[in-house]
Amino acid sequence: MPNRLAQTQSLYLRKHADNPIDWWPWCDAAIEKARQENKPIFLSIGYSSCHWCTVMEGEAFSDPTIAEYMNANFLPIKVDREERPDIDSIYMQALQLMTGQGGWPLNVFLSADDLLPFYGGTYFPLEPKYGRAGFLQVLQALRRFYDNDTEKVSAVKSEILQHLQQDAILPTGGELTSELLQRGLEYSAGILAAKGMGPSFPMMPYANAALRGSRFQFADAQYDAATVCRQRGIDLALGGIYDHVGGGFHRYTVDPTWTVPHFEKMLYDNGQIVEFLADLWAMGVQEPAFERAIAGTVSWLQREMTAPEGYFYAAQDADSFVMPEDAEPEEGAFYVWSYAELQELLTAEELSEMAEQFTITPAGNFEGKNVLQRRYVDRLSPQLERALAKLFAARYGTELAETPTFPPARDNQEAKTLAWAGRIPSVTDTKMIVAWNSLMISGLARAAAVFGNATYYKLAAHAAQFILSHQWLEGRFHRLNYEGQPGIIAQSEDYALFIKALLDLDQAALALADDIAAVEQGAVKLGDPSTWRSTAVNLQVEFDEFLWSIEQGGYYSTDARADLVVRERSYEDNAIPAANGIAAANLIRLFLLTDGTEYLDRAEQILQAFCLVMQKTPQACPTLFGALDWLCHMTVIKTTPALMHALAQQFLPTGICRAEVNLPSEAIALVCQGLSCQEPACTEDQLQAQIQQSLTRFE
Repeated sequence: MPNRLAQTQSLYLRKHADNPIDWWPWCDAAIEKARQENKPIFLSIGYSSCHWCTVMEGEAFSDPTIAEYMNANFLPIKVDREERPDIDSIYMQALQLMTGQGGWPLNVFLSADDLLPFYGGTYFPLEPKYGRAGFLQVLQALRRFYDNDTEKVSAVKSEILQHLQQDAILPTGGELTSELLQRGLEYSAGILAAKGMGPSFPMMPYANAALRGSRFQFADAQYDAATVCRQRGIDLALGGIYDHVGGGFHRYTVDPTWTVPHFEKMLYDNGQIVEFLADLWAMGVQEPAFERAIAGTVSWLQREMTAPEGYFYAAQDADSFVMPEDAEPEEGAFYVWSYAELQELLTAEELSEMAEQFTITPAGNFEGKNVLQRRYVDRLSPQLERALAKLFAARYGTELAETPTFPPARDNQEAKTLAWAGRIPSVTDTKMIVAWNSLMISGLARAAAVFGNATYYKLAAHAAQFILSHQWLEGRFHRLNYEGQPGIIAQSEDYALFIKALLDLDQAALALADDIAAVEQGAVKLGDPSTWRSTAVNLQVEFDEFLWSIEQGGYYSTDARADLVVRERSYEDNAIPAANGIAAANLIRLFLLTDGTEYLDRAEQILQAFCLVMQKTPQACPTLFGALDWLCHMTVIKTTPALMHALAQQFLPTGICRAEVNLPSEAIALVCQGLSCQEPACTEDQLQAQIQQSLTRFE
């Protein structure tokens, strides 16, 4: 009989609906029940495309013996971290304090009275293995610990609370100097350049900060940031992390050579990577593989990740079924190729060329199969593109040109029962998350401007319009949407990233005004592009009203809630950039676009609030250094619409454009550095010299 998670909208929670464990969603009723029954809470946090979350669901959470003990001795609560990143952030910090490491599934044990953890871990196997105790042993030991060693339980909780409160209330002080900026940008380049022995992650917040640093000629630089960033682009565009057949980037690779991915595809990664590759191109690193990876990712997005209403789905699982009768899906089954399959599908000439251009062998590189990884950044030959198109047809069951859309498998049941013409696809989590959609909108907007592609802009604009039309309920902005129904009050990352997306659309619209009009050709209009800016201004007002910290500066992650141990102000970057760094940069851009000095004042307050953090732990907050770069080098270029397109194709990391029709006589542009302007530029050479001086000045 299904448990109460069957009534939830989250795909991740519903995956646990048939567990014998008596799961609760996170809610006041669950917490109150635990208090009444004096049971510790077992809190388990994960997400739908998490491989080890899926493994634990099929093992420990499906075991009747474990369920019997769990239900009698604990109050089990399941949380989708993509719905509630605020809960996930607090308990991930706690887990790292307790064990020195983190990850998902995130499993912590809490006292019901204060919601403080006294033990935690990640994956717990059903039986003892991998050097870990079996889950039943863990549960039994923890219940004894909770009942019989109350003093030690209290001591553990007190220490964790002290650390959480210290992180939430940060010391202030320090100066926002050019030396601090240099140190932060250099740190990101160093992190990007590091050669590890383990998995390889995109680490896009660091990549973006390093790319910013590439325009400076630091005398004592330890790394060539431009070389480091080019190499990161090559690793992404050539590696097995990119799906060379169907497009889109996987989450990371399990090795240091960018070969074998962890196969889930997350919207947030793809949006950031598209923006980074477009910026690399704008900087002059115009490798054909970058353009192909962007185009392929957009094709994947249109085909598999865009709802009919225009918004973007959240993620695709790593695992998929090989045959409908299989009990469990296999990791990567949708994406990998045996050598025998390649021999069957391709001509001898095609296979020979593929072996020259990709790392394929009869033995394979992943469990006897081949993950495709390119060797060179050059443009692929027509013959090789035809070969990849054959692999596409084998995977999807239709020709590439004949597959504008590919329906999602919304759960394992659909994956196993729908009549797929090709392979059985991975499950797609079809919820809409504002922050993740915003990252994709920004990536599309930037690629649209750099490559002059109005189709990219149109895709981004439709997603933004869906958010504007559907995500306000009772006067408040909301984070999620499940099939037309908004849910969960927006968090700071939703506000900050959507405001950024609106400003990015504003810049793309200025650059592509003529192209946008041409691509619409009398069809449904995308609205007046000038509304992106005014909408960003209005949303900033709501952001300030509900989440600004008057006492400390910066933005709280969420509204004040009784069920949160602390109220955080997000500054640490993870796979998604931290809200306060994005917000500070947004405020400076709004100042440059509107001349409203209140925006500049608030941006400085944010950076000052986190200044000591930036000094002591520059590795934690590359996005804050991006905002400091804006503060030090803010540049607005006031020019005519005729020059907008050319300017948008340049890498202007702290520059923003404003349309200006009343320029001084004979001037083509006016370059302003915050509160002061240079002399009117009358030639393009003079304009470029002024822009470069403004973007690299150190005062």
